[in-house]
Amino acid sequence: MAAELSTSINIKEPRWDQTTFVGRAKHFFTVTDPRNILLTDEQLAHAHKVVTDYRKGIVSPGLTEDELWRAKYVFDSAFHPDTGEKMILIGRMSAQVPMNMTITGCMMTFYKTTPAVLLWQWINQSFNAIVNYTNRSGDAPITVSQLGTAYVSATTGAVATALGLNALTKHISPLIGRFVPFAAVAAANCINIPLMRQRELQHGIPITDENDNRLGESTKAAQQAISQVVVSRILMASPGMGSSGLYVCAVCFIDLCLIFSLVFATPLCCALFPQKSSMPVSRLEPELQEKIRASHPGVERVYFNKGL
Repeated sequence: MAAELSTSINIKEPRWDQTTFVGRAKHFFTVTDPRNILLTDEQLAHAHKVVTDYRKGIVSPGLTEDELWRAKYVFDSAFHPDTGEKMILIGRMSAQVPMNMTITGCMMTFYKTTPAVLLWQWINQSFNAIVNYTNRSGDAPITVSQLGTAYVSATTGAVATALGLNALTKHISPLIGRFVPFAAVAAANCINIPLMRQRELQHGIPITDENDNRLGESTKAAQQAISQVVVSRILMASPGMGSSGLYVCAVCFIDLCLIFSLVFATPLCCALFPQKSSMPVSRLEPELQEKIRASHPGVERVYFNKGL
């Protein structure tokens, strides 16, 4: 008879070492696996039960370590790390490849007329807004009014920026024009992400010590988190949209490159920074530094979920 699985496995943290790029890449290849969006509600509910029971010290009969880690990654792919809520399907990182493949392909194809650019930039920025909201940091509730304001400001600003850059295609060669959608996406990401996550910039995100004890909320941590996500998202879009300009005649080759780059770019760019990011106490807001040093004098570094 097989021995019962130990309850000492730390499934609060990823399976692989997150201090190395390779470890983070393995983690995100698992989390962003497009096959995760095909999982049924029953499969997600089962993974949720396995993980929540295990965290309480309850081990499902016959559960193996590999099955536990599989359940943990199914759980991580569908449930928000801070709120615990099931995430919107198309907002999950596992939906990035099929959704971006479709939208990016259309943006590269329909870029010569203003109505087409407007439509696909709006679709792209609406999708980005959903992703940015779904993968936000923190557990503070957001009202419908706040969400609506963030969505309108983010999509309007991003689309206007993209349209302005796309207007340049009328004055430059078609070859260079193929790179404009990427420049538009990069600029729009710099607008969309901070605006969709503006509540974090205004009120801060939860910070903890290394033992997950909550220490407060920090806007400085939010600034670092959002800037890292912006960099990752821009680089995530660069292989497919940037390289396509070099192959304007090789349509099939472009399609293959686009699929290949999106499959690998999503997890590799997510892995550029740890999801559980950190910063020294000395870089926090002065009043928060004083509070932490008074209540937790030994803490020199704080940790937070940067979002994705």
